[in-house]
Amino acid sequence: MEAWVLTTRKEKFPWITYSDLWILAGVCAVQEMMGPQIPYRPGRSDRDVAACTPDGRLPDAAQGQDHLRNIFYRMGFNDQEIVALTGAHALGRCHKDRSGFDGPWTFSPTVLTNDFYKLLLDEKWQWKKWGGPKQYEDKKTKSLMMLPADMALIHDKKFKQWVEKYAADNDLFFKDFSAVIVKLFELGVPFAEGSEIQRWVFKTSN
Repeated sequence: MEAWVLTTRKEKFPWITYSDLWILAGVCAVQEMMGPQIPYRPGRSDRDVAACTPDGRLPDAAQGQDHLRNIFYRMGFNDQEIVALTGAHALGRCHKDRSGFDGPWTFSPTVLTNDFYKLLLDEKWQWKKWGGPKQYEDKKTKSLMMLPADMALIHDKKFKQWVEKYAADNDLFFKDFSAVIVKLFELGVPFAEGSEIQRWVFKTSN
């Protein structure tokens, strides 16, 4: 449904690239889900499938802190930024028919808050007994899940200090998340000279 809506927007406004349109949709979605404002600028080009990132270049949810650092350091992110980006797990859920993992990270998966960090620290987590890949469930309700890569954020002292800071301060999380998501969205994009001044911040529908 969402892809169809964006396709109709592309048909109405053919001058925007699909790449810019998808990022713009992400920016607006985060803001509509009560997240922070995210500055946006266009400039991405569409490429064919041959230009896609090969398998194995993105984080493996079943791995730990060393793997996270190997992946994100290569892209230019530091420990603080890795933890801030992972806060996006406050949104959505895993689907067994897609990733193999199953369940939401928080009790409000359509609202972006620092709940991911709070739950990571405050809940007691145990291995889920099921036929799928290894994942954690909260001991109290057994309705939430955490990935092994999520738990690495509290098993590692350098990561954990940022988990604790974001759990205690939603405004700090929003500030850092906005900055790092912009960095991610603009990674490797050859923006035209002077395009820095063309950033836009959109109002929410409310």
